Amino acid sequence: DFLAPGGKHAEHVLYHSKDLYVKIGNREKFPLILEGGLEMAAQFGGNAFIGDKKIDMPNGIKDFFKVFIPSGGDSSTPTGEQTNVYGNHLGSWNFSLTWHAPKNWTIRPYYEHYFEDHSQMFGEYGWKDCLAGIEITFPKNRVIGSFVYEYISTKDQTGAVYWDHTSEIPEQVSGTDNYYNHGIYTGWQHWGMGIGNPLVMSPIYNDDGEIIFKSNRLQGHHFGIMGNPCADLQYRILLSVTRNWGTYSLPFYEIKKNGNALAELKYTPHQLKGWDFTASLGIDRGAMLGKSAGGMLTIRKTGWIR
Repeated sequence: DFLAPGGKHAEHVLYHSKDLYVKIGNREKFPLILEGGLEMAAQFGGNAFIGDKKIDMPNGIKDFFKVFIPSGGDSSTPTGEQTNVYGNHLGSWNFSLTWHAPKNWTIRPYYEHYFEDHSQMFGEYGWKDCLAGIEITFPKNRVIGSFVYEYISTKDQTGAVYWDHTSEIPEQVSGTDNYYNHGIYTGWQHWGMGIGNPLVMSPIYNDDGEIIFKSNRLQGHHFGIMGNPCADLQYRILLSVTRNWGTYSLPFYEIKKNGNALAELKYTPHQLKGWDFTASLGIDRGAMLGKSAGGMLTIRKTGWIR
């Protein structure tokens, strides 16, 4: 119902993911823990419909291996899938360093580098796009229990130029990565909701029935705090602000700003075992989503009702 007539869409798409992580350290011997690893995912197979054109993407045994070890497709795939890699691949390098400080302090800086294809996977074009953050857990007190700050940038995308090498011009320029979008598939979304960082506005908010991420170039900041003023009461406050440039192929005329906030209060009475009551207020402001506000009251019981 959402899709405009003749709009690009896909059916029966398959999904593959893999990850490898390493953890170095022993808190009992030294208070510093290093963690790092790689996550990768891919969409492949299925059928894509672009206007009146149908693209049948193969999903045989050999194609599974081409996705498991990213490699070019055969003659049954579109030319671009043969020149590059079969399927829609992306991933991220993730690193964190956790310091268990004296008096129950915990400080954890972390860094995530997102890549859409091999051009940024190994740093050939520099790791300019990232999500960098720090999480601090404080000693037990009534004011603040933990704090998090994150900075995100997806503005570079390996630069604004893309050129596949040919015999006439053998140079390769692998820019305009166009995060979350793809030439064949409808990108990293499910039922219009983005599968990834929520600050990249999901296609469900498009007002023209097009399944595409219209602004994947952004820079933003996220703040969060939570605490326990008393034994039965917990609060949480989240705030995110972004500046959005659109995409390389269709940039905004002016930079669009956006803000999102959440305030939440949770009451867990010790007299009522397994019960908790939560009140939440969310607010959106800015040119991306416009003005909106919403509230939620949650009553939850875990365990047996008695």
